[in-house]
Amino acid sequence: MPHAAAWAELEAAARRDAGARIQDQFAADPDRLARLTLEAAGLHIDLSKQSWARAGLDAALALARACDVEGRRAALFNGEAVNLTEGRAVLHPALRAANGADFHALGEPVSAEVEAVRAEMKTYAEAVRSGNETGATGRAIRTVLHIGIGGSDLGPRLIWDALRPLDPAIDLRFVANIDPRDMAEALIGLEPETTLVVVVSKTFTTQETLTNAEAAKAWLAAALPAEGMARHFIGVTAAPDKATAFGCGRTFAFRDWVGGRYSLWSAVSLSCVIGLGWEAFLEFLDGAAALDRHFLEAPLERNGPVLMALADIYNVDGLNRPARSVAPYAHALRRLPAFLQQLEMESNGKRVRRDGSPVGRQTCPVVFGEPGSNGQHAFFQQLHQGPQVVPLDFVIVGRTCEDASSTPLWANALAQAQALMQGKTEGQARAELLASGASEAEADRLAPHKTFPGDRPSTTILMEALTPRSLGALIALYEHKTFVEGVLWDINSFDQWGVELGKALAKAVLKDVEAGAPSSDLDPSTADLLRRLTA
Repeated sequence: MPHAAAWAELEAAARRDAGARIQDQFAADPDRLARLTLEAAGLHIDLSKQSWARAGLDAALALARACDVEGRRAALFNGEAVNLTEGRAVLHPALRAANGADFHALGEPVSAEVEAVRAEMKTYAEAVRSGNETGATGRAIRTVLHIGIGGSDLGPRLIWDALRPLDPAIDLRFVANIDPRDMAEALIGLEPETTLVVVVSKTFTTQETLTNAEAAKAWLAAALPAEGMARHFIGVTAAPDKATAFGCGRTFAFRDWVGGRYSLWSAVSLSCVIGLGWEAFLEFLDGAAALDRHFLEAPLERNGPVLMALADIYNVDGLNRPARSVAPYAHALRRLPAFLQQLEMESNGKRVRRDGSPVGRQTCPVVFGEPGSNGQHAFFQQLHQGPQVVPLDFVIVGRTCEDASSTPLWANALAQAQALMQGKTEGQARAELLASGASEAEADRLAPHKTFPGDRPSTTILMEALTPRSLGALIALYEHKTFVEGVLWDINSFDQWGVELGKALAKAVLKDVEAGAPSSDLDPSTADLLRRLTA
């Protein structure tokens, strides 16, 4: 097993730490807060409430060095074939680098191409926003209908939810689900003459996206002159010929070294550029580029993505905690948990190493979450008093709204993190009950129910305000964290073969539906369900 000694030391340290309470570590290690808090591209990251003692952190850092995180990081930024199953470079950092950068994908220079596409995006978006680029009848665009799925949807949707003006001059609607209800809801109140459809698909063959694009095309065709239809249809793709054949009047390209879940830095976010303006998008790119520099330059022991990855590894593999919750305390970040589900679980939900051999340990945790404080009134009960320990990421925004105080919101976040760590003993609970007037018998009966085990770890990411720059830094932080975890597990974080089997079988099932009966290849359960649905 690669790096077996380093893994063994980490697991031994985790076993030792399992018997020590997090709260007690602050007294045992007076430098703990200083060592485990850091600044990265405008984000304040606090890992001091994680489960590791000093020796545990040292073992985790030793594992990172044994797995050559620094060398693999260099390979990523140098454009080497880090996606080895598909023979591709992975160069999302090139998409947010400043003009004049010199990135190469497998030796091919790509930065000039990135800059050219950015210039096209800026020119087109500004033309739409100013009204110089109009629809078929000469009316200005008032709504962009963004059609995609997975990485072609979740990233732009997160950006728009996080940064949209309260009353935007150009609104964005998103359609991803193949359920016709999704499209029907998105089209309510829209006028074809003032609607621009942006279809995002890397291959322009994705079934869900093309089905929805056909529905949008039919909606436009019912109201617009045929010769002007193309002005309302934009394709964003790595297959521009297919987009043009579909009816897109204009296409914006991105390359195959841009993975779907890492593509929001590219023309995939053209809709957001139109809705927010170029300057906001440029600040978003700059925030991510600043985090890239931090990831490249900070030593491992002061490196935000590295330490966050090590905390995950420590919990998942060292302490057998196979789930993690993400709680953004900002309504505008409500899509962050869903975005991270794809980023992390599609990247690192793997069972074999890069050489094809079994991993032999847990890899990516199950990621789930809801915005605070909503989640407190839902699944936080399980986090506080359930038998499983589920680590949390708290993402706190100091000012979420210009016209109202966010203090009650972030005060709740701080209190939840504190309560998860401290807990409440049965003796404390009993004393509180007696102080409130309960009898001895009643205090004895209720105290176990009011006991909190505590010692539940969390990481807190704090930003002053949710700006394009801080959002870019936050997303890049999680991207690089995900990459580091893949290095430590020795897996390929950049393919996603797990989605292919279901897609292939869906095509076969659709053929059976069209034939009016299940084929002999179907299992009895699937065949029976198909008959019921087609009856």
